[in-house]
Amino acid sequence: MSTRRAVSVRAAIRSLGPASPAGTPWEAVRAGVGALLGMAVVGAVLVCSGVDLTTGLYMIAPFGATTVLVFAAPSSPLAQPWPTVVGSVLSAVVGVAVTLTVSQPLLRVVLAVGLAVTAMIACRAVHPPAGAVALTAALSPDAVHALGFRFALAPVAVGAVLLVLVATVYGRATRRHYPFRQFADEPRPPERLGLTEDELTDILARYRQSLNLGVADLARLIGAAELQAAGHRTDPLDAASVMSRDLITVAPDTTPERLAQLFGEYGFTSLPVIADDGRYVGVVFQIHLITALGGHRTPIGAVDVMDVDLPVAHPDTPVAALLPLLADGGCDAVPVLDGDHIVGIVTQTDLITALARQTLRADEAGPVPGDESPVPSL
Repeated sequence: MSTRRAVSVRAAIRSLGPASPAGTPWEAVRAGVGALLGMAVVGAVLVCSGVDLTTGLYMIAPFGATTVLVFAAPSSPLAQPWPTVVGSVLSAVVGVAVTLTVSQPLLRVVLAVGLAVTAMIACRAVHPPAGAVALTAALSPDAVHALGFRFALAPVAVGAVLLVLVATVYGRATRRHYPFRQFADEPRPPERLGLTEDELTDILARYRQSLNLGVADLARLIGAAELQAAGHRTDPLDAASVMSRDLITVAPDTTPERLAQLFGEYGFTSLPVIADDGRYVGVVFQIHLITALGGHRTPIGAVDVMDVDLPVAHPDTPVAALLPLLADGGCDAVPVLDGDHIVGIVTQTDLITALARQTLRADEAGPVPGDESPVPSL
């Protein structure tokens, strides 16, 4: 009994620690800079030097909490434009209505926040900082009596809309999806689960996660987990076992004409770009060259059209780690580097070929005695 109790105590202590995975330094800086820009724009528009009860252009504390959500947790359903704007405005209306009709401070506060939460849930617009908007109204009777329901327009609606606009622009600039993805009728290959939007919505509701995760993101997570599991069910292959080694490389100043000639001559869809000292610097994809040549500005060399943000692998990188990268439509090839030098490249064709060989070998060998797990198929 004492051992079981000790285990329970340790589990309880661990539950008091951080619940989310550690964020990367880049994500911390990205969110911090975004919050700085968002508050700067809102402050500039709402004249943060004081409280203007004529125009309603002043800062309120809930904007700080909204900033945390839209910049630090942009994929959260609670941070999306609808709950951010509608939830905030709705709570402001509720807070003003209660403040104008209830004079007793404590009753005014509890009614404002409680009714705001009920209204947000009813309108599918739950936004935690909006509870603080209702509280702000209830604690500021002088401002509410001066502004009336205009409080919901300025500062509340103006500030919420500005934060959403800044978060949208900043998200695109930093390659984060905001607003979050919507469930597509024709999802990308990693998200083709055989589940409908209604079924995914039911899963979220069943596990009470509707406020924590969107349907499209759930599809992405399930697809990524299935790919990762498929990699574990294969033999322990690594990148060196499946990569293409007969590389045709180009220099950064290779002309578009020469690039087109090489694509046509060898039938490749990607060409690694190597600097004069042999360092890998990027990859030119055929589709990117075609797009650039069809644009208004003709590229001068490979450096103008190459992709430098591709994920890279090393010779001992497991194939299981490459599966989710190449199954995503945004990545057609993964360079394999030894230090700064490229030693091969893994394309979608390379990966399919390797998995097909393993499947054929598994079929020929038959099931392993005592192992009833199914063999992965393409």
